[in-house]
Amino acid sequence: YGDLDKTDMPKFGNTGASSIGPLHDKTVFHDGQIIALVVAETFEAAEEAAMLIRADYEDERPSASFDSKGVKMEPAAGKSPMFKEDAKAGDFDAAWADATVKIDEKYSTPTQHHNPIELFSTTAIWQGDQLTIHEPSQNVTGWKVELARQLKLDPANVRIVSPYIGGAFGSKGPMTARTAIVAVAARRIGRPVRCVVNRMQAFGTQTYRAETRHRIRMGAGKDGRITAFGHEAWEVTSRPDPYVVGGTSATARMYNYGSVLTHVSLVHADRNTPGYMRSPPETPYVYALENAMDEMAVALGMDPVEFRRINEPEKEPIGGKPFSSRSLIKCYDQASEAFGWSKRDPTVGSMRDGDWLVGMGCATAIYPTAAAPCAARVRLTADGEVRVQCGSHEIGTGVRTIAGQMAAERLGVGMDKISVEVGDSALPPAPVSGGSISTASVCSAVMKACDAIREKLFAAAAGKGAPLAGSANAKLDLKDEEVVTETGKSAKLADVFKAMQVGAIEEYAEFAPKGSSPEALSKLYAGQSEFHGGENDEDSVKYAFGAEFVEVRINSYTREIRVPRIVGAFAAGRIMNTRTARSQLMGGMIWGIGQALHEATEMDQRHARYVNRDLQDYLVPVNADIKQVDVILVPEIDHQVNPAGVKGLGELGNVGTAAAVASAVYHATGKRIRDLPIRIDDLIG
Repeated sequence: YGDLDKTDMPKFGNTGASSIGPLHDKTVFHDGQIIALVVAETFEAAEEAAMLIRADYEDERPSASFDSKGVKMEPAAGKSPMFKEDAKAGDFDAAWADATVKIDEKYSTPTQHHNPIELFSTTAIWQGDQLTIHEPSQNVTGWKVELARQLKLDPANVRIVSPYIGGAFGSKGPMTARTAIVAVAARRIGRPVRCVVNRMQAFGTQTYRAETRHRIRMGAGKDGRITAFGHEAWEVTSRPDPYVVGGTSATARMYNYGSVLTHVSLVHADRNTPGYMRSPPETPYVYALENAMDEMAVALGMDPVEFRRINEPEKEPIGGKPFSSRSLIKCYDQASEAFGWSKRDPTVGSMRDGDWLVGMGCATAIYPTAAAPCAARVRLTADGEVRVQCGSHEIGTGVRTIAGQMAAERLGVGMDKISVEVGDSALPPAPVSGGSISTASVCSAVMKACDAIREKLFAAAAGKGAPLAGSANAKLDLKDEEVVTETGKSAKLADVFKAMQVGAIEEYAEFAPKGSSPEALSKLYAGQSEFHGGENDEDSVKYAFGAEFVEVRINSYTREIRVPRIVGAFAAGRIMNTRTARSQLMGGMIWGIGQALHEATEMDQRHARYVNRDLQDYLVPVNADIKQVDVILVPEIDHQVNPAGVKGLGELGNVGTAAAVASAVYHATGKRIRDLPIRIDDLIG
C-alpha cells in the first residue's frame, strides 16, 4: 500500500472517535502518529530498520493546548451523539443577580493517560481466508465488524480473541490504529505477525483523557439553598475530530438548583484524538463541581455535608423527572459515621498531629446507570453442568464470576458446576465493556436465557405423568439441582430430563433495555452498542451515587502530602458480588488519589509532544502511598434500571475522590488548589 492514490486501499485505523489513521493520506496530524510498519524476524532488527526510515515533511508550528496560537474553538453541543445539547433550566441570569452568596471560580484538570500494566499488542494469524486476531479488547464484536470493514472482508471470516485483559480503563475500547496493518503484513508474508507497542509509543498511538478547564458560578441564599448554577467548560481534542465528553449532563442534575446554565466548548489542537478513560465526563467535571460545593459551604459558614443535604433534590432539575432511586444521603450518613466526621474541627488549620497538619474533606460520586443490548447462550445438562457463553470481556471486573452467579441462582446449581466463556467474537455478541454497563447487560441476557430453561423444566416437571404432575408453574423453583414446589415436593433434574427424553437444554437469549430502538439488536450484531439509561430515559433518570471522605496529612515543614485513610459509601442497586464490587470501588478510590496528587501528562508546548512517556516520570500511586481504604456498600433496591436490578459501579469509585482530597488540603492548610494535580509546589509559600 505504498501508493497512496489507490482507491481500493483499506482505511486503516479510523475507529472510535478518531478519523486519524495511518496511510490515509500524507498529512501528519500529531506527534507519534503511525506512518510505517516494519516486520522482521527479531524485535531488534525491526527497531533498527524502523530507525532507518526517512520521512520528508514540511515543518509547521503545532498548536499544543488551550493557550496555543492557532487552536480552533467551537461549541461542543451537537458535535457528538454522546453530547447533544447544553443543559439549561430556569432563568439563571436573574437568579445569579439576586443570589445573596456567590462564588465564581475556575478549575482545571490535566491530560492523563491510561497506562495499563499490559502493553498494547496485536497478533494476526491467517488460515486461508480466515483471520484471527489475538489482542486485548473491550469490544470483540465491534472489532470484528470494524476490521472486516477496513480490510473489505466478510465479518464471518474474522475472529477477535481476548479472554483476559491486563488493564484497559477505556483505552482498549476502540480498535487500534495498527490492527489492520498488522493483519495485512501477516497476509503478505504468509506468517503470523505480532506487534507490541512499547510504553512510550502508546502515549501517541492510543487514546487519553484530555485536559479540561471549568468556570463555575454558584449563587445561594443565606439558608444554603442553591438558586443559580452555571457551569462552563472547555475540552481539548484533536485537529480533525470533535471528541467531547460533556460532563455537564451530570453536574446539572446533581443537586436541587433553582436555575441552571451550562455550555461546553471544544478546543481543536494538534494532538491525537482523546478517548474514553474511566468515568470520562464525570471525573473532570465533578471535580470542578464538588470543589465549588466545598467553597460555597465555606462561604456560607455551613458544614459541607449539611450543605449537600439541604440541596438534595426530589426530582432532577433539568427535565423534572424523578430518580429511579437515589440513596446519596444514606451514603453520606453511613460514610460520615464510619469516617468520624463529627470529630472534625471546621476551623482551617486547627487539626494537627505533631509536625503534620490534618485535613478532612468530602465529595459526592455520581455515575449514570445504563445498559445495552446483549446476547447470551446457556446450556444445562441432566447432571447439572452449566455452560454460559457471552462475547463480553474480562477487564478485571469479574464478569465471569457474576455471569456464573446469575446462572447458578436461576438454575439452582452450585458455582462449581458453572463454566463461563467470554472474550471471543465467535460467542454471542455483547456490547463494549465500557460505561459500567457490562454487569447489567450481561446479567440481564444470562437471566433471560436461564428463565427460558426454567420454563421448559417446569413445564416438563409438572406435565402429565411427570414427577411433579399437576403442580402450577408459578409454584415451582430450582434449588440444589432439583425442581421443588413451595410445599416441599421435589424432583431431581436428572428425572426431569429423563421425562423430557433429552440430555441437555440450550437457550439463546437476546436482551434489549427498555426504550431500545427497533434496530437495537440488529446494531448489536453490527458491532454497535446502543446505551440506554442515565438521564436519557423518558420515565426517570438513573444514576448510582456515593459519598467519599478523605483525611490528608501535610508536613508543616516540607509540605509533603499523605492520604492515610479514605472512606467511601456507595449505592448501586443490587450488588451481584460483594468481593468484586468492593475491589472495583477500592481501585477507583485509589485511582482518584492518583488523579488528585500524581497523574499528569506533561506537554512540550513548542512541539506538541508528550514529555513524560513512561512510568518513571508519569506518576501513579504505589503501595507506599495507599494506607487505609474502606468501602461501604449501601443496600438499594431499584426495579426500574434493568431486570437484574443492577447498577454499574466500576467507574463510580474514582469520581469524587480528587475533590475530597482538594477539600481536605484546604481544611489543613487554607490553600484552595483548583488545578490538578496538587503538588508540593502548590503548598509552598
